[in-house]
Amino acid sequence: PPTANGKPHIGHVETRAIKDLIPRYRTMKGYYVPRKAGWDTHGLPVELEVEKALGLNGKDQIEEYGVEPFIKQCKESVWKYKGMWEDFSATVGFWADMDDPYVTYENDYIESVWWALKQIWEKKLLYKGFKIVPYCPRCGTPLSSAEVSQGYRTVKERSAIARFKVKGEENTCFLVWTTTPWTLPSNVALCVNPDETYVRVHVEAEGRDYILAEALAKSVLGAPEPEGNPDAPLKWQIRERFTGRDLEYKEYEPLFGFTGDFVAKNRTEKAFYVTCDNYVTMTDGTGIVHIAPAFGEDDANVGRKYGLPFVQFVSGKGEMTEDTPYAGLFVKKADPEILKDLEQAGLLFDAPKFEHDYPFCWRCDTPLIYYARDTWFIKMTEVRDDLVKNNNKVNWIPESIGKGRFGDWLENVQDWGLSRNRYWGTPLPVWECSCGHMHAIGSIAELKEMSDNCPDDIELHRPYIDAVTIKCPKCAKQMRRVPEVIDCWYDSGS
Repeated sequence: PPTANGKPHIGHVETRAIKDLIPRYRTMKGYYVPRKAGWDTHGLPVELEVEKALGLNGKDQIEEYGVEPFIKQCKESVWKYKGMWEDFSATVGFWADMDDPYVTYENDYIESVWWALKQIWEKKLLYKGFKIVPYCPRCGTPLSSAEVSQGYRTVKERSAIARFKVKGEENTCFLVWTTTPWTLPSNVALCVNPDETYVRVHVEAEGRDYILAEALAKSVLGAPEPEGNPDAPLKWQIRERFTGRDLEYKEYEPLFGFTGDFVAKNRTEKAFYVTCDNYVTMTDGTGIVHIAPAFGEDDANVGRKYGLPFVQFVSGKGEMTEDTPYAGLFVKKADPEILKDLEQAGLLFDAPKFEHDYPFCWRCDTPLIYYARDTWFIKMTEVRDDLVKNNNKVNWIPESIGKGRFGDWLENVQDWGLSRNRYWGTPLPVWECSCGHMHAIGSIAELKEMSDNCPDDIELHRPYIDAVTIKCPKCAKQMRRVPEVIDCWYDSGS
């Protein structure tokens, strides 16, 4: 369904014509076909429009303004272009009952979404997990994989090849490449491919040995000195060969002293050594990657496998924390400062410009970061086989879409990051108790039955619903609703 706070455009003509085809055809065949119009009214696009209209910027200012007046503004704003949509629909001959539409912000619609989520909860397919998620620091909320795919663009920025000093070996360093220098202060390990060949090379001009993948040595160091060419730019020769597995658990010195101090003071897990994993490739870089478990799915997996400490020197606003010298800087603005400090410390081998596709928030154009957060997920991976089996029964035209683009997506489906840390949306209907018990509510009737303070005319949005408590069936204490709302795409899909 469309959102009435945005103007219709040529793409809507196409989708409305396509949507109109089947119901019109069945009507002409003599069937009774209800044609109920609908309005998609929740979500961040609405919030951003209201922020703009009120001159607000970000969650802090929204909360200062007041969540209640803010959501009232959201409710009003969604009807801004309703008349234009109705005229447009009539002009293109789109048949729909505009007088009795469904509206996703109305209580009965929200209640139906709650009912659906309760079914998922009872099947144990709705869970809270601490996972790496694509995250917009400006909007303060994670994004689904479908949303992330809307915002990629090609950017050219500085990467870093850093020198990590091998512990106990003077003048020997691991050469490690990263496209995100801002993650380096949170580094706790390095990772190599266990089955690839690595070399120790001696660079004569520097009087130093480097360890890196043999397959990438020439691309990083240049060709070794060719015979008869004493003026070659960087003279180096291989001193030793070994597999990645031979390097496992080899220790190095922390790249930043403050990281070493933080880990020593705040964590009990061992850090700053080499790990192994087959995800490390020989396509680019040095064949050695740095591991910061707070900022990448692969990093997090390696962190769990080796029991690495968790260090997250970036706040929910995407700014470096006070544990670093870069406190208050947005991560991308911290990059040049970090590179400068590494250069001064003699730990920066190179900072080549790197062109790659990077995701930006499709709503506010802020660079996304991959960030560890508590997020609520629908366990799509649990039902993958059923999804694939059902898709194979669909008569796709053209067939290549069903088997290819859509089929491939289902084969590789990820758990759906459902929750949003925002205001204007269907509240996630899960109440939790300090004893650890959680309960999902599936209807207003169930809520009133379990609550002593639910008003008869309860408005199911925040902040009203946040004030409603229910009695814990386990310990009889008061349970409070979790603060999140849900992805508005779940609304539209319901």
